[in-house]
Order: sequence, then structure tokens, then C-alpha cells
Amino acid sequence: MSKVIVTGAAGFVGSNLVEALLARGHHVIGIDGHTDYYDTRIKHRNLACVLHEPRFQLIQDDIRNLDWPSLFKDIDVIYHQAAQAGVRASWGKGFQTYTELNINSTQVLLEAAKEANLSRFVYASSSSVYGNAIAYPTTETTLPQPVSPYGVTKLAAEHLCRLYHVNYGVPTVSLRYFTVYGPRQRPDMAFHKFLKAALDDEPISVYGDGQQTRDFTFVQDVVAANLAAAEVPEAIGEVFNIGGGSRISLRDTISMMEEIVSKPITIHYTESSKGDARHTSADVSKAQQILSYQPQVSLNDGLTQEWEWLQQLYTYLRSPHRQPVA
Repeated sequence: MSKVIVTGAAGFVGSNLVEALLARGHHVIGIDGHTDYYDTRIKHRNLACVLHEPRFQLIQDDIRNLDWPSLFKDIDVIYHQAAQAGVRASWGKGFQTYTELNINSTQVLLEAAKEANLSRFVYASSSSVYGNAIAYPTTETTLPQPVSPYGVTKLAAEHLCRLYHVNYGVPTVSLRYFTVYGPRQRPDMAFHKFLKAALDDEPISVYGDGQQTRDFTFVQDVVAANLAAAEVPEAIGEVFNIGGGSRISLRDTISMMEEIVSKPITIHYTESSKGDARHTSADVSKAQQILSYQPQVSLNDGLTQEWEWLQQLYTYLRSPHRQPVA
């Protein structure tokens, strides 16, 4: 099978993608800077089950420090998942980190990819590029108008992918993820925070009135979209929405969580957060047509899987006899 690279390999989507690629028989090089954006013990745990797999190599370093011409030798596909995530932290002084890790790092990869023999460069973009879209569900032809600095950086990197494809023939594909959730979700993301609060019998904070809606996408559906984007020739040079087909209000989602965790969840409503879009909804017809993409996991089933994983995670993190990950 082919040899591939996954950036952000210890992260939420990246670690799930690494496992799927190894299961398919690929040789995988994982790149991860192990930044301290959240507890690095979680990142180590994400990859614990593959660290001793002979077809997996982990490189812990910043993308900007690596010798990419050498790394790209014999590589078929790169899945560029690495990014500085989060909308709220992208304002103010934090913006420089976002430009460095989301824009400059992507340019470094694309520049090296000009001379490489890649069959595909799959870039993880975000629905944040749309901002408050003018229509729902939103198609890829909708004018992107991000409402957060984070969204600006994801869109800028997307534009770079397009430029390097048009001018240098780099076989890029950009996937706009819509609110990904599931096992290994980052602790700064809403579902993780809400379920952890339920685990600890604590109240949750909801920005705004709770009537904002999101198109939630289960992580394994996102992984399937990445695999398809790397294989379908017609995907090259294109941008795709990757949504879950489950647009629902945050308040109704919390009600679903209450049923899953079998207890009420106390909500404290706070002021709306700057940079958060009011609604998101993905038109995935293009991905269905070209990538044969079809979301497989319902929101209820996906949340149940995340709840089961989260309980195991915090049992591990809080155990006094926890063994360090090799």
C-alpha cells in the first residue's frame, strides 16, 4: 500500500485518520508539534494504540522546522489536519499564533509539494470560512465571509491551496468540516465540555440563547471524506462541504445529551461570543456526487459514543495508578 503523511496526527481528527489509514494497510508518518493548546496527555493517549505499529512513525516537531523535500520522497498523499483551533482564542495577541500555524505552515507544505510527486494534498478547512452565510443549507459557491480571525486564517490557507494547484499543479483538495464531534474531541469544544460537566455534576455555560444551530458531523464520517478525497481523481482542485446532515439547535442537542447521560444538565446562559456564527448548515450534494460521501452516524449514536469515550478518558486521567504512555 501507499505511504502517507498526516499532520496533526495526535489531534482529534488526525488520530482517528491515522488509525483508519493503518487499518487499510498504509504506511503512515504522523507529524505533530504537541502544542500545549490542551492537555498533551490526551494527545499521547490518542496515539497510544498505534505507537508500536511497525507501519507508523511519529515525528514530534513543528511543521516549519522539518526538511519537507526529504520527507516527501516516496509519499503518495498528505492529509494536512494540523492547525491552531478555536474561534475565541484567535482574537487579539493570539492571532499571530493562528497566522503562523494555519497560514504560514500550510504555505511551507505547499511550497515543498511543488517538487514532490504527490497524488493528493488534502487540506482540512472549516465551515468557519462562511461566517453568517446568506443561505442555508450553504453551498460551496456561497461567498465566504468569516466572522472570526480563525475563519480568516482557514480561508487564507484554502486560497493558498487553490493558488498552488492552479500555478504549480499541486493536487490539492479542501474539505470544509462542519462542527466535528465524537471520540477524542478536543476539551475546548462544546460537546466535550458539556459531557464532562455532566460527568462531574456541574452546570454548563452556553453562549447566547441556546437557539443557535449547527450541522454536527461525526468524526468517522470526516475520516471517510478524507479517504475519498485522496482517491477520487475528480476531487483534485475542488472544495467540499463535509457535514453530518443533522442541523439542530444547541438547546435541543443538550436535551439529547440529558437522555444519554441519564441526568438533567443545568445551563447557565452567558453573553454571545464574538466570532461565532449564528447558524451553520452544509449542502453536501457536491461531496455526495463526486466523493460518494454519505454521513453514516446519527447525532444520537455519535453522542453516545463520545460519552462512552469521555468516561474512559477521565477515569484514565484521574487514576492515581495511571501508567505513562510510552
